[in-house]
Amino acid sequence: MINDLREAFNASYRPESYQLLMERLNAVAGTAIEFRVAETPAFLPQAMLEEMAAAGERLTNRLLAWPEYLTGARGSIPDGFLVAGQADGDHPHFLTADFALIRDSAGELAPRLVEIQAFPSVYAYQAALSDAYREIFGLPDSLGVFLGGLDAERFWHIFRETILGKYAPENVALTEVDPEHQKTLPDFLLTAKRLGIAVVDIAKLVPIGRKLHYRNGAGELVPIHRIYNRAIADEIVAKQIQLPFDLTAPWDVEWAGHPNWYFLISKYAVPWLSSAGEEVVPPAAFLDDFLSGPGFTRLEAAGVALPGGGDAVYEDLLLKPLFSFAGKGIQFGPSRAELEAIPEEERGNYLVQQRMHFVPTIQTPHGLTQAEIRILYLWPDGGRLTPALALVRLGRGKMMGVDHNRNQEWVGASAAFWR
Repeated sequence: MINDLREAFNASYRPESYQLLMERLNAVAGTAIEFRVAETPAFLPQAMLEEMAAAGERLTNRLLAWPEYLTGARGSIPDGFLVAGQADGDHPHFLTADFALIRDSAGELAPRLVEIQAFPSVYAYQAALSDAYREIFGLPDSLGVFLGGLDAERFWHIFRETILGKYAPENVALTEVDPEHQKTLPDFLLTAKRLGIAVVDIAKLVPIGRKLHYRNGAGELVPIHRIYNRAIADEIVAKQIQLPFDLTAPWDVEWAGHPNWYFLISKYAVPWLSSAGEEVVPPAAFLDDFLSGPGFTRLEAAGVALPGGGDAVYEDLLLKPLFSFAGKGIQFGPSRAELEAIPEEERGNYLVQQRMHFVPTIQTPHGLTQAEIRILYLWPDGGRLTPALALVRLGRGKMMGVDHNRNQEWVGASAAFWR
C-alpha cells in the first residue's frame, strides 16, 4: 500500500530469500514454524495503523465503562468457566482487535472491525518475525514496526511488566493445553527465553492447598504466583481436558490475562457496539434477536441486504459462534432454514454479522491480495492500554486465517512496516 516500498520489494524478491527467512525463524524460535508465513511483509501507512489502534482502544474503554454490557457478558460465560479472582475494576492485560479494509460510501479505504478479544496473541513471535523480515530482505531501519510510540526496548519492557507483574520469573508460568503440540509453540518458546518463565501444560499443574505448582526440569515442585494464561476454554471443552484442579475455585494466584476476559471482551461485544452506533463496527445482532424480529429490522435499516421469505439465503451475512477460535464454526451466507435449525436455547450463543468484503490491497506476483490487520495491545498493572504491534494475515480466499491459506504463495502470517 506504500507503493514505492511495495514495488522495490517485489522487484528484488528471490525465492531463496524466503527459504532463508524460514530457516532464520526456525532457528530463532528453536522449533519448526508449523503455520504458513507469508513471503512478504505489508507496508502500511502509519496513519492507518494509528486509526485502527485508536478505534480498538476506544471500543474497549467504552465496553469497560458500560455496566449493562459487562453484566450481560458475565452472564454469557459458560458453566464451569467463571473463574474466581477477578477484582472489581480489573482490566484485561491483553487485547487484540482485528480489522478488515473495505471501501466506504465515498470509495475510500476504511477499517471495519472483524472481532475484538481480550486474550493474548503471539507478541514475542511477532517481534521476531519483524526482525527476520528486516534482516533477510534488507529493510531499512527507518521503517517502524512498533505502535503507540514504542521502540523495541520499551516494547520488551512493557511486555515483561505485563506478564511478570511484581514476581520473579521462576514463579510465573505460561499455561496452555499441551503446549508442545500447539502451532503457537514458537511464541511460547520465545516468550520463555525472553522472560525466563516456564511453559507448562495446564493439565499438569499440581494443586496443594490453595496454591498451584509446576514441576521444573529437575522434577521439583515450584509454586506459581502468576499465570500467563494461553489456554482457551473452547479447546479445553473440545478436547475434553480433565484439569487436576477446579478452574473456578479461588486459588492463591494472580492471572496475567484473567480467564474471564476471554469472554468479557469477545465476539459477544460486537452486537452491543453495533447497536450503539459505532461506525467502525459492522451491523450485527445476536441470532435469537435476529430471528425474533428486532435484530432483523435493525440490520435491514443499517443497509444489510436481507431477502424475505422462509427460503431466504442471507448472502450478506456471516453466522458466528460467540466462543470459538481460529475461525471455527463460521458460516458464510446462511439460509433462514439453517438459522432456524439451531435450537432456541442455543441461539443466544451465536451472532449474525454483515459480511465484510475485504478490498485486495497488497500487490503480489499472484495478483492483489487481501490483508486482515490485528492490533496487539498490552495493559500492565498500574499502566494504560497500549497498542504495541500489528499482526497481518494475507489471503485470497473467504477466510483470512493461516489455516485457510495453506496451499497458496504470498499468503499467510505477516507483519506490518510503516514509514
